Amino acid sequence: MKRRKLLLLASGALITLPSCGSKKSKGTAQKSTNSTSRVVPPGGTKGAYRPPAYAGRGLKNPSINLPSSFWGRTVTHRSGPSSQPYVAMTFDDGPHPQNTPRLLNILRDRNIKATFYVIGNCVDRHPHIVRRIVAEGHEIGNHTYTHRKLTTLRSSEVRTEMSKTQAAIVRAAGVKPRTMRPPYGALRTDQRNTIFSEFGYPTIMWSVDPKDWKRPGPSIVSSRILSSSRNGSIILAHDLHKPTIDAMPRTFDGLLAKGFKFITVSQMLALKGQA
Repeated sequence: MKRRKLLLLASGALITLPSCGSKKSKGTAQKSTNSTSRVVPPGGTKGAYRPPAYAGRGLKNPSINLPSSFWGRTVTHRSGPSSQPYVAMTFDDGPHPQNTPRLLNILRDRNIKATFYVIGNCVDRHPHIVRRIVAEGHEIGNHTYTHRKLTTLRSSEVRTEMSKTQAAIVRAAGVKPRTMRPPYGALRTDQRNTIFSEFGYPTIMWSVDPKDWKRPGPSIVSSRILSSSRNGSIILAHDLHKPTIDAMPRTFDGLLAKGFKFITVSQMLALKGQA
């Protein structure tokens, strides 16, 4: 994962953060035409992925109501119920000024809804992208403000990571996140319970990890997701990596061809509570 180093003068600690682009992005979300539905390999158009005829035509999102008390007492979730063909596609570490708008175009073309676990400082840099995410019906989750490993932080620092990110999301889009995902998947049991108690966030992990952060290439990312996804899968990906976005048209269309339907994490939890 491409990272930039930040020196925290107050603590003297050197940490790394995912790069979410320049402080000020140029313009608003980029316009896209064919780039969202077709991936052209470096060698040219030979063998380029072409979406099936149904892509973007008449696909409907599942209608799943969210009861006010559907969280129950479960603090950590890695998957949903296996009885129905639903998957939740999740993207971490954004918003990115180029890659996230392109991903949103791909999702829009197929009428697919996803969940974005955003980093607070990236939200403050690119609030217009967060507004677009929410406006187009996707879900926003809390992924901390600085992407620090929470198991290395004091309780007060964890609270700050959560509260600053929630405030940034509210400023940008006027909504509060329903769930959180810890950077690197690292969170102690006591921290999970405290976050759940104080913020109401269940901790969302994943059941499918294509390891796209290692940048194995679009075709490998896609094949890993397609071969590993099952009913109730929560799929991990990262919208700050261009190769990951390149993999998504083939991935989404492949999952649709297998009969899967896409829902948000909150909808997955609602189904899980009703199962």
